[in-house]
Amino acid sequence: MMNTNPVSRRAAVKALAGAAGSLALNGVAAPLAHDRGPNKIRLENLNPGTRDWMLTKTRIDPTTRYRSPAIEGYASRTSVSAGQYLTFHVSTNPASDFTIDIYRMGFYGGKAGRFMRHMGPFKGRVQPDPEVGPKRERLCQWEPCAQLLIPEDWVSGVYLAKLTELNEGIQSYIIFIVRDQREASYLFQCSDNTWQAYNRWPSQFSLYDDGKSEWYWGGGVRVGFNRPYGKYCQIVDQPLSIGSGEFFLWEYPFVYWLEAHGYDVSYISNADTHFDRAGLLRADGLLSVGHDEYWTIQMYRNVEAAILAGVSVGFFSGNAVCGRILEGDPKLRSFERVGVYGPPGGTREFVSMSSLKHERPYANELVGAHSTGPVTGGADWICTRPDHWIYRDTRMKEGDRIPGLIGWEWHGDPAPIKGLEIVATGPTQDAPGKPNGGVYTATTYPGPKTNIVFNAATCWWADGLAEPPGYLHPKVYTEPKGLDPRVQQITHNVLRRMLGR
Repeated sequence: MMNTNPVSRRAAVKALAGAAGSLALNGVAAPLAHDRGPNKIRLENLNPGTRDWMLTKTRIDPTTRYRSPAIEGYASRTSVSAGQYLTFHVSTNPASDFTIDIYRMGFYGGKAGRFMRHMGPFKGRVQPDPEVGPKRERLCQWEPCAQLLIPEDWVSGVYLAKLTELNEGIQSYIIFIVRDQREASYLFQCSDNTWQAYNRWPSQFSLYDDGKSEWYWGGGVRVGFNRPYGKYCQIVDQPLSIGSGEFFLWEYPFVYWLEAHGYDVSYISNADTHFDRAGLLRADGLLSVGHDEYWTIQMYRNVEAAILAGVSVGFFSGNAVCGRILEGDPKLRSFERVGVYGPPGGTREFVSMSSLKHERPYANELVGAHSTGPVTGGADWICTRPDHWIYRDTRMKEGDRIPGLIGWEWHGDPAPIKGLEIVATGPTQDAPGKPNGGVYTATTYPGPKTNIVFNAATCWWADGLAEPPGYLHPKVYTEPKGLDPRVQQITHNVLRRMLGR
């Protein structure tokens, strides 16, 4: 039976020494890893890696700007457990035979992926474009082309199904998460609600498209997971985003870095946070990474309950818990925007945001701070509390800066939470020398037991952790500068503190 008492778990775990030190990157010492038996992540990353997971030939239809009609597809689930079936739904236009190659993303000696299985060839065909449904939802009902039974020995992680059509060799991805139910030090929550919200497939049909504006922020629009991911639509021109949502933009370097250091991590989707309240208690810490904008109220309440039970949370993210969504079906395969996790007038970026409900709970009451002011912008990370535990072994002094680390969306307006501390703050800008009136605040606050909640206040935190194969640096409003030992050490410090160290 799974022990659901985080405090007693932390008292019972033992530190493992050894392999993590040899996996340390850029001279930053890896911590001792806490473990519940053999560390599956360390063992998994001893397997041979490959860079064959990378797309080598892509093509986007210029009339749509986002889709890859030569080959594109989606999976029947966002996350799947060992012993469950996953079906793939693929269209090729023109019709072509195609193959599917499955990879798990991690460190793998710096190659970032491990080959798991080859499937096919399959007979491809042109699958019908879905009609525009109620609230502009594009719901594909494509015939399945293949079924995959998830093997018992597949370790939890982010998995890619690389699709290759055999007429010309054009490729795209289907992305999915393999989850488990084991106790782990950390749960890495993929921000796939937000990936889907920004998915414009086939052309201008994201949560931001109401038929009039490309950046609409009101209600009455629904999106769903029964369609391919088009190429990402802003900030970075990233070919690897074809079929993979936003994973390669903000979350991928964090996954690579965590597994390089042998952290004991298990992976979940936003839907798992929504449905599996008890499952959040199997870890010492929950990680929200990158761009984690869209949450159901059930997600909020489940994470709130986990904090009260003693689980730590690291919001290594920006714009987190901003849009309140309502599930469009019982399995959370579609959703629409219904509210804002912030006060009326708290943001001024989107006029249509005022048409939605602004009611408690607010995001800053969970995260520590939240989206406010102009929402977008960039800044340097400026140290305000050099004596704080997050700065241990960084040698940072008050006023020291990490250039460009804050962006492109950030958190401010800290909540009046007892014990909350502002560990970095400063003005935001639209461009160098052009302040936009915003003020970001990175924060920590203590949970009711020995746990903590950390808020990095930026989408770009992982840019300072690692530069894995295929990763591209963002550049808008400001520009993060890549690998930084101080970012790495702060992250180690936060992750250690999540384990009660």
